[in-house]
Order: sequence, then structure tokens, then C-alpha cells
Amino acid sequence: MTYIPCNGRYDTMKYNYCGKNGLKLSAISLGLWHNFGDVNSYENSQAMIRRAFDLGITHFDLANNYGPPPGAAEETFGRILRDDFKAYRDELVISTKAGYTMWPGPYGDFGSKKYLLASLDQSLKRMGLDYVDIFYHHRPDENTPLEETMGALDLAVRQGKALYVGLSNYKPEQGKKAFAILKNLGTPCLIHQPRYSMVDRWIENGLLTLLEDEGVGCIAFSPLGKGVLTNRYLHGIPEDSRVASQSAFLKSEDITEALISKVARLNEIAKQREQSMAQMALAWVLRNKQMTSVLIGASRVSQIDDCVGALQRLDFSTEELEKIDSILKDQ
Repeated sequence: MTYIPCNGRYDTMKYNYCGKNGLKLSAISLGLWHNFGDVNSYENSQAMIRRAFDLGITHFDLANNYGPPPGAAEETFGRILRDDFKAYRDELVISTKAGYTMWPGPYGDFGSKKYLLASLDQSLKRMGLDYVDIFYHHRPDENTPLEETMGALDLAVRQGKALYVGLSNYKPEQGKKAFAILKNLGTPCLIHQPRYSMVDRWIENGLLTLLEDEGVGCIAFSPLGKGVLTNRYLHGIPEDSRVASQSAFLKSEDITEALISKVARLNEIAKQREQSMAQMALAWVLRNKQMTSVLIGASRVSQIDDCVGALQRLDFSTEELEKIDSILKDQ
């Protein structure tokens, strides 16, 4: 059936500026890190993208190596764009990245100009696009001069293959240097994408302050702690969970009794707020004024609905925040 988007898709979604830049992102963004590869059902992937857009999610986040196999998520997304979104490209913000291993040999990894620009060309071809809205360097590369890596991002914009550039996984001292180089080149950094959640708060030690000072936006990946900050593991490990699938990114030994005990106590606060655990975890990340968006993953449509429901209650009382901190710090 021909896809016709919901007319009210912009009525309830919240949109935030990327720092001091003119671009807004939906407060909830959909990442295609998992569940959009060749091993996944195309129909389910398509249904999730459709539902996300119907709920006002306009930002879709990819990378060259997302799959499996690497590149498959971009190919799946490109097919969905052709099937459903030809008329809506200008309503979408599409991002991709390069920085991790993509092809064999010395030119398929890290941060050289050759790798980054070749990877971007491949990504555009897989998605059937003339340009992406945001092109990220996915991780720092200590063996390539920062001037070369940032110069490649700048060149991608000047070639018309990207509108904006971003960084991911950069520590504060690395980010500060990169921001200065990009600003000097005339292509300022739009946004930074770090890992951030209730159980992983490293960006509070300098990075958020730097982003505020520099006027750079922030989008958190893994805001649900790879699924731990949901009710998914409160009663054991479900057969269809990431842990049960022997994922390299979340192992059974990561799901400790101490961690689940904390999540259970946090879940009681969420119930008092009339939220799911996932909704409260997302709202907690978005409470920070520097946070442009949270990047969610999903394996089914219902998870997207649940996550977007977080926007109905973003405020926290001082007492709630103190209780949450007390639980998180409890040894």
C-alpha cells in the first residue's frame, strides 16, 4: 500500500535547536544501529520508519558500518526512502558517519581524508542520496592529524555532499581542538554524539560545559543503557533480547543483580511519575538544557511509541532527581 504520512505528525513532537545553530532536531531521533540489516525483516524495518515519521521523528541516524553486514542499514534505509519518502526528503534530517572499520586494507578505517570521503560516497550511493544532512567522524584517530580529519569534513560540505558536520565519541580536550579547526575552516561543528545515560554519565565531567561554551548541540546515543534502563530485564533475560542473542554490545554478565536492583528501584519512581522505565530514562537525559535529542533504537513499532511517550513528562522535581542520584550512587 502507498504510504501516506499522518497529517498531525508535527503536533506533539518537540524540536530543539542544535546548540546555537539554526537546525532543529526532533527530541527523539531514531538510530539504525541494530535491526535494519539484511538479517532483519524489511517489512518490520519499514513499519518502524513509517511509525517514527508519523510520530514526528524527523531525524534518522546511520553509519557506514551499521547492519549486519556493514552497509546493510544504509541500503535498507535507501530502499525505504525510495518506496515511501520520495516526496518527503526535505522533511527529513539524515545523518551518517565514518570512522570504524568498513573495508579491508589500510584505507577502510579511522580518519584519513581518503577513507572519510570514499566512505561518504559509498554511503550516498547505498541510500540513493545526493547529500546527507549531517556527516560525522565516528571516533577520534590519534594517528591521523586532526587537521586532516577536520579538513575532510569541511571538504564534504564544500563538495555539497553534506550540509553539516558532527563528531562522535570525542573527549572534551579532543573536541575543543576539533571545534577550533572546523570553525577556522568555516564549517563549524553542528553537533556532538556521545554515549550518555543514567548509568553512563561521563559527559558531565567537562563535555557538556564545552558544548555549551562552543554553541554545539548534543545528541545522546545509548540513552537506555543498551536496553538495561527499561523493564526488559527486571524478571530475567527474555529469549528475544539483545543479551539472549549473544550480542557483542551487551552480554549476560553485564546484567548483574546489583544493576537490576537499581533499575527496579528506579522503576518505582517511574511508576509514580506514570511513566515506563524507558520513558523516565529518556526524560532524565532530555532534562539537560544542552541536550538536543536522544537517539533511540528499536526492534518493533511499539518501542518507538513508548519512547516518544517520554515527551509527555519531561519535568523532574528536586526530590525526584535526588532520589534517582541516590539510587545510582548506591554501591
